[in-house]
Amino acid sequence: MNILKLAADQRQMMVRLRRQFHMYPETGWNEHETSAAVQAALERLDIPFTTVAQTGVIAVIEGGQPGGTVALRADMDALPLQEKNGHDYVSRNPGVCHACGHDAHMAMLLGAAAVLVDIRDQIKGRVKLVFQPAEEIFGGAGAIIDAGGINGTDGIFGLHIIGNLPAGQAAVSPGPVMAAANHFTVDVTGRSGHGGRPHEGVDALLAGSPIIMNLQSVASREINPLDTVVVSVGRLSAGTAYNIIAGSALLEGTTRCFSEHVNEVLPGRMERVIKNTAQAYGAGADLDYTPSVPPTVNDLSCTRLAEKTIDQVCGSGNRGRQQPVTGAEDFALYLRQVPGVFVFLGGGNKEKGLVFPQHHESFDIAEEALSVGAALHARYAVDFLNTFEKK
Repeated sequence: MNILKLAADQRQMMVRLRRQFHMYPETGWNEHETSAAVQAALERLDIPFTTVAQTGVIAVIEGGQPGGTVALRADMDALPLQEKNGHDYVSRNPGVCHACGHDAHMAMLLGAAAVLVDIRDQIKGRVKLVFQPAEEIFGGAGAIIDAGGINGTDGIFGLHIIGNLPAGQAAVSPGPVMAAANHFTVDVTGRSGHGGRPHEGVDALLAGSPIIMNLQSVASREINPLDTVVVSVGRLSAGTAYNIIAGSALLEGTTRCFSEHVNEVLPGRMERVIKNTAQAYGAGADLDYTPSVPPTVNDLSCTRLAEKTIDQVCGSGNRGRQQPVTGAEDFALYLRQVPGVFVFLGGGNKEKGLVFPQHHESFDIAEEALSVGAALHARYAVDFLNTFEKK
């Protein structure tokens, strides 16, 4: 079967859906019209589905032969960002746009669904289509899992379109490919006073500044240099007036790493540095550390299968090795439940000026990538089920 040709036959449908999603973007947990559009497309394909996790949709394509179950995932939410493009399908929702490619992800998965329905009799097992809300705020995957959305699944496949890779190419690697992401705040407590009599107060702003500096020693001196780790403070808020000693300060930041061990030890080591630094300045400090998502770690056997899938769809000369990136993905939560793989799909085109990175107000994709993405979804599903053996 020529799955790439079958996917190319769905190009018009995918372009129409992608532009519809693009014109009416919705942020996490607000994807009501988006979800309705996905459901309508599934109804046209006569694929049964259920709604889960508020706005999520899960559909199942039953194959003509017995076998395992593979899940294919597309995220649905957009970003709170004003689009700055001039095409005729620019966002109609002020301050919201699909600057991360999730509109394309949904369209590609629906294109793959059309292909899989067409070859249903040749499928060994079943394919679960997971349309997930709230990826950008790291809430949707966990909600899908909690709702039982991937129960009984033997493997999972996901992809992300990226602008710095030309359309028609794809990249994948085994092991960690995206970082763990965590959010933290530090409340520094001092004692306010007159700026002209600093000895009568405890300057929380002064204590907060070396906390920011000393946190870098956690990355540079307490973690194996072969393990990448980032500790970034992006916000420091303190003080009410130029001549008042700040009685409190708030620091806010993020950590990123690829190692599960590093991810576990970071909070304790940061807390020690934070409290001891504050104490040296006569202040107090409390760390509030919120884990968001773990590292995205590709299963080795699923990665090898994905490499073969890319070679079949794109050609071996168009398959690259994906270097780990410090962005994060809640697809990582699925990979903690079942083996799977996350692939990066090229969506760029320099000649057309489509070179902007994700989360940029001018981000857009080369729509010729839609057929490639749909084919990768469908081809991987068929290949996985053909090689799957129940243990």
